[in-house]
Amino acid sequence: MTGENYRTLQYVEPFSLFSSSDITLFQAGSHYRLHEKFGAHPLELEGASGTYFAVWAPDAAFVAVMGDFNEWDHYSHTLFPRWDSSGIWEGFVPGVKAGSLYKYFIRSNSGEELVKGDPYASYWEVRPKTASIVHTLDYEWDDSRWMKQRRHHNTLDKPFAVYEVHLGSWRRPDPSDPESVYSYQEIADMLVPYVKEMGFTHVELMPVMEHPFDGSWGYQITGYFAPTSRYGTPQDFMEMIEAFHLADIGVILDWVPSHFPYDAHGLYRFDGSHAYEYADMRKGYHPDWNSYIFNYARNEVRSFLLSNAIFWLDKFHADGLRVDAIASMIHLDYSRARGAWVPNEVGGHENLEAISFLKKLNETIYALFPDVQTIAEDSTAHYGVSRPTFIGGLGFGMKWMMGWMNDTLDYFEKEPIHRKWYQNDFTFSLVYAFGENYMLPLSHDEVVHGKSPMLYKMPGDDWQKFANLRLLYSYMYTHPGTKLLFMGDEFGQTSEWNFRGQLDWHLMQYKPHQGLKAFVTAVNQLYTTSTALYEQQFDSAGFEWITVNDYDNCVLAYLRKGKAAGDVLLVVLNMTPVVRENYLIGLPAGGEWKEILNSDAPEYYGSGVVNTGILKTHKQIYNGRDYTLSLRLPPLGATILQWQHH
Repeated sequence: MTGENYRTLQYVEPFSLFSSSDITLFQAGSHYRLHEKFGAHPLELEGASGTYFAVWAPDAAFVAVMGDFNEWDHYSHTLFPRWDSSGIWEGFVPGVKAGSLYKYFIRSNSGEELVKGDPYASYWEVRPKTASIVHTLDYEWDDSRWMKQRRHHNTLDKPFAVYEVHLGSWRRPDPSDPESVYSYQEIADMLVPYVKEMGFTHVELMPVMEHPFDGSWGYQITGYFAPTSRYGTPQDFMEMIEAFHLADIGVILDWVPSHFPYDAHGLYRFDGSHAYEYADMRKGYHPDWNSYIFNYARNEVRSFLLSNAIFWLDKFHADGLRVDAIASMIHLDYSRARGAWVPNEVGGHENLEAISFLKKLNETIYALFPDVQTIAEDSTAHYGVSRPTFIGGLGFGMKWMMGWMNDTLDYFEKEPIHRKWYQNDFTFSLVYAFGENYMLPLSHDEVVHGKSPMLYKMPGDDWQKFANLRLLYSYMYTHPGTKLLFMGDEFGQTSEWNFRGQLDWHLMQYKPHQGLKAFVTAVNQLYTTSTALYEQQFDSAGFEWITVNDYDNCVLAYLRKGKAAGDVLLVVLNMTPVVRENYLIGLPAGGEWKEILNSDAPEYYGSGVVNTGILKTHKQIYNGRDYTLSLRLPPLGATILQWQHH
């Protein structure tokens, strides 16, 4: 075979999807559509159909694509390095069609040989296999009504009641077999109506990006641009998101730009050098998760992550990204002993390049998709996580309120007889509640690793456990901020979450669990239909303490307010099992009140200590206020009342 024929057989060259401006943006850390350039792209070239491959391997001496189309030969299908020293290798291989399996064979400059999956692959083999699959993301979307209107659902003055889900373990065809899973389509058929019935506004999916190890719950990602093939194809996943949108439910994806695992086919030491991670392991290795940290100082890595975030919003119509482990990204000393980290150039402990990356990320997302939200999981008091970048913030839409979660669970775990000593710890969250746009999370992290399910964190006998949990949810849903509840919390799961099994659905035959589920439905309904609870959820004008110092009775009362005059709810929480008859509350204005939700109502498995009819204030000074209202306070219960008129 002549060299000329050989060349025609192998590749047509020099074809490239990259323009010079693509290279400039890639190297400037500003390219946000790299998924349209890198990876495997089936196309027609000079009458031949085949696939164009492009991969970034800056320290490679030789790169070839191998697959089921060439019997996994390491040498027959060479890629060319670009002339512009961008580190990009590319080439067109005729005859390679969608569905072909492939990997990259890379020989580094040091002589080391590696076999890697494609960082930009949109589809992978089902684990434990690790080949990338040539695949296109064509899809006829049918959710244009939602996409046009979602800005009305996703703004910060609208309710966010989020149901957090792990797709594999919500339900299983065979609960005893961790290998048995439903498809994206089957999950959607069950999950969409359930989320709708429960009254949640959004689902948040724990990471769906391709990952090799089930036990990582999706947080150790090897395929950043691919929904996991465990449950079907990328198009099947699109259809699932579409099903949520057709039901007017938003979809938030959990996204992990903080670290990645060391699997041989993944990003770690991709071309024999530290291409994606910091070379200095004091910055580049994560002791908590035995994984590696992206090099945020490297512009090509910034472009990779930027493009990945935009990819999920663009190609999959995601309505938001919950960004994992922000604290570990922005602090060089996170989980590190003295001497095991390197200060930044001004001697501080902040990772300045990670901070600048997050600002760039949020500026890019909100410029392109102003109707989505980014939500930061950050456990520290770093300034302005959910404040605009132009005033020094990180630019996120919301931030998880980890302090609220810790203080609230600490308080509720205490026996009611001791709670009066801890009221100030419990109410502390309101001191800083408006410093950020907070989301109140009761996430998967609170019901694993020996922390026990929500129900069994509560003290007392069975009745008291359920009453306490309904009381906790009443407080959560009436506290300023948006809400997130992990699957199983809504009906009182009695075992810790186990990713190998499924939720304890058999509990739904029992009245206490039915009552709790009915209450969560009711409190979702209250939150999503009461402007007083969401219009000013990030503004101190939406909250006013009424009773904060009745330590002996462990009673708290506060107002929540909408923007319109008279749009007011009164929330009264009784943290002990003692019924309080004729409990007096001082109010700033006279008028009539009507109870609209009581966590002790019989339909929620409560004891039925409720307030009926219209309740009128009396002109009588009490607790420093001009009007007094007399209420029945349910045991371990919440009563929520709506102001009727003067």
